[in-house]
Parts: sequence; C-alpha cells; structure tokens
Amino acid sequence: MSLPVRVSIVEVGPRDGLQNEKVTLSPQIRAELISRLAAAGLSRIEAGSFVSPKAVPQMAHTDATLALVVRDNLRLSVLAPNLRGLAAALSAGADEIAVFAAASETFSKRNIHCSIEESLARYAEVVAEARRYGVMARGYISCVLGCPYEGEIDSGRVVSVASALLEMGCFEVSLGDTIGVGAPLQARRMVERVARVAPLDKIAVHFHDTYGQALANIFACLEVGVCVVDSSVAGLGGCPFAPGAAGNVATEDVVYMLERMDVETGVSLDRLLAAGAFACRELKRAPASRVAQAYAARCGGRAETPLGG
Repeated sequence: MSLPVRVSIVEVGPRDGLQNEKVTLSPQIRAELISRLAAAGLSRIEAGSFVSPKAVPQMAHTDATLALVVRDNLRLSVLAPNLRGLAAALSAGADEIAVFAAASETFSKRNIHCSIEESLARYAEVVAEARRYGVMARGYISCVLGCPYEGEIDSGRVVSVASALLEMGCFEVSLGDTIGVGAPLQARRMVERVARVAPLDKIAVHFHDTYGQALANIFACLEVGVCVVDSSVAGLGGCPFAPGAAGNVATEDVVYMLERMDVETGVSLDRLLAAGAFACRELKRAPASRVAQAYAARCGGRAETPLGG
C-alpha cells in the first residue's frame, strides 16, 4: 500500500458548508470562523460565493467577510460563476476563484440553468479573465459518481469535463460526489480514468457522506496518488438532494484518519475541533463529525479541551 506523505486539505465549510445551513451567519462570524480555521493550520479555505443573495442568502456580503480576514499564508477562494461574480471577487481581493460544472446534463440544467457545453463556454471566459488579473481558477465537477436525476454517471463524461476545465486554464479539478452515493472501488476507478488525461497533482476529491462512504472513498483515492482533499469543518452543510442525509465529509474526521496513518496535513486537530465547536454554537446545531461527537462525549461536551493522552 502506498499513500502520500502529505495531503493538502481544502476547507470548504465557510462556503459549501454554510450555504446549505438554515441559519445565516453575519460576515463577522464567518470571518471569525475562517480565522479560527486558519489558526488550526488550514491554508486553503473557501471563503464565500459571489452569486445572487436572493438565490443563496447565506453567502451575502462575502466581500465584507473577506475584508475582515487577515491573509497571512492564507489562500481564500470564492465561487465566481460568471463575469459579474468575477468582477466582485477581484474587487474583494479574492486569492482564487472557483467555477462549477457537472458531469450530468440534467443536473447542470436544473442547478445552473444551462447545458454542460454552455456552462463550459461561460467558464472559459471567466477563467481567461481571472488569469489576466493573475488570479488562479479551480474547477469543480458535480455528480461524478451519481446524479439525483440520471442515476449512475459514466466516468467518460467526468473525463470530458475535467479535460475541458484544465484546457481552459484551471490549475486543479475537484471531483465531487454531490449526493454521496459512491463506494471505494467505484471512486478509485473514476479517479484512475480521469488521471489518464490529468496529472494526479491537479486532481482533488470532494466526497459527501450520505451513505457513510466518504472516508473509505478518500482512502481509495489516496492509494491511487491523489493528495488534495476537500472537506468541511464539523461536517457543515446538508445534502439538498437527499433530505435528512449527511452532507460534506467532516474535516475533523479526515484529519484524524490521516494522522492515524502518519500522513501529514499541517492541521492541529485540537484547534480544528475548537473551530468546529464555535461554528456549531453559532449555527445552533450539533457537529456531524464523528470525531467531534466522540471527543465531546469523552470530555463531557467540552470540545475545546485538548485531546491529551
């Protein structure tokens, strides 16, 4: 068995997590969460989104959130789905932008109201303009292992979209199991196929834990050579296409697993648990992280207390 020596974690809680929470947090609280995550050692953080606040009210005032965060050794990424969003991201001083495509035609049309081909043409303009200003662009692909409308997805479609995103200038492509239906062997085969057209260092994985398979899927992809993993502190965010089910894999759970396998992350689990506890207090919800739950039970609910022996 071969695993990476170090894994880079992309923290998506302040964007992908919070946008699916019922409670809308103020820019000040969102900035405080980002600062706590940075203090835990996370250097790549999705900070927000420049989409219509009518569509995603949880992401309103992302510019104010970014203005409140100290940027030392920190890369803040924002979703910029069009040229208007990019202009707002550039004005706010985002370090990186992200664009979202899908491997499912039906999902693309229902989620962003255009075909896959149309979305890629739009993103090509956004990415080119971002690069003109020296801002890197990351590409996301939704529904890589299954779609709520079309069912199982042919990995050939994932390869096609990944190729297009890389060709337009995205420095990295994140493969998202949006509804969390994938299992390890399926995930591994999908990544292996994408790796035929994309270097492994340009591939990230983004798993939801709807059926409890996220950690197993991540492990399977690490064995292939993937070394970038998206996750959300406290497992923030639901799964809108599977009501009542878990959403993003929890960063605490990913860090715990990697630490136990002697894979470096640069993240302090103690500080990460504290950041997750802070977020959950503000959201008035319990953490979805199994590590956070186990530790709270062990410490009488004091999630901020160091792990100790």
